[in-house]
Amino acid sequence: MKNILKLSIFLLVGGVFPSNAQPPKAYITKGEYIAMYYADAVRDMLKTGVPASITMGQGMLESANGNSSLAKNAKNHFGIKCHDNWNGGTYIMDDDTKNECFRKYKTVQESFEDHSTFLRTRSRYAALFELKRSDYRGWCEGLKKAGYATSPTYAKDLIKIIEDNKLYELDKLTKVPDDEPSVIVNPTPAKPQPVVTNSPKPVPVTVQPRPQDYPEPKFLLNNEVPYVVAKKGDTYMKIAKENEMHVGFLLSYNEVDQNAVLTEGQIVYLQPKRRSGPVEFHVVKEGENMYMISQKYAIALKHLYRRNNMEPPTEPMAGTKLWLRGTKPD
Repeated sequence: MKNILKLSIFLLVGGVFPSNAQPPKAYITKGEYIAMYYADAVRDMLKTGVPASITMGQGMLESANGNSSLAKNAKNHFGIKCHDNWNGGTYIMDDDTKNECFRKYKTVQESFEDHSTFLRTRSRYAALFELKRSDYRGWCEGLKKAGYATSPTYAKDLIKIIEDNKLYELDKLTKVPDDEPSVIVNPTPAKPQPVVTNSPKPVPVTVQPRPQDYPEPKFLLNNEVPYVVAKKGDTYMKIAKENEMHVGFLLSYNEVDQNAVLTEGQIVYLQPKRRSGPVEFHVVKEGENMYMISQKYAIALKHLYRRNNMEPPTEPMAGTKLWLRGTKPD
């Protein structure tokens, strides 16, 4: 079993290093995330019964592979809010409303353990613990059915992450691995994705400086949602393949149908847009519509409509003040 795990991780990230090593850069790739935290996920699985594939898959999905501000600043990889029974550290961040309280941890292991405690102590998730540890598909479907996430594709997205990265191999382990895999990075830097000026510019774009000897990420971040900028000749299918995604997910994240055509400079999100925007409001400019504004701020179209007490497909007039946080007063 240990050899199977080593082979899977080697194919994914390219090598092995001691457990106390850390990648010396801000941006974290999928492979690096797995390399850094898979042993913690296995340790938690043996203690709590939550499959390591589920912990890792949800952590990767919820924290954008550890790149979200919540993961970086609070070591909170699952977006768990404070709630009334939390007595630990706190991190204040705008989310659905302004200045929301999120749990802050000393280590990522604490985040994993608290996530498992959250699942074990909520009755709606009780049925999950009757499933076999190896039934990651059942866990994914059960999480969605129990209301863990509102995205209609949440279970499919989670299953894809687990299968693409062979995380199900972790569920077969009966002890914590005694070695840690890491990443052998190609020393040739990749060219960064240019932001094309004729696209509605996301607000804000948060891209941190990177050491010269590491490649640039494939994507940028807007409102904590990763995205790429379409180049000439790009299609949704092409971008999906480049990012190892199912094209159906990509269409869903960008709220378009299968007949949608990409134009150069268009923003394409690689994960679901959020419920709220990065700023309080937006004043509609001439020629803008709700979809364009939704893409500009990485806020899901349905939530943009709800926050402004509007019904689709109504479009706002130029000069209208749209709420991106909270709800527009009547």
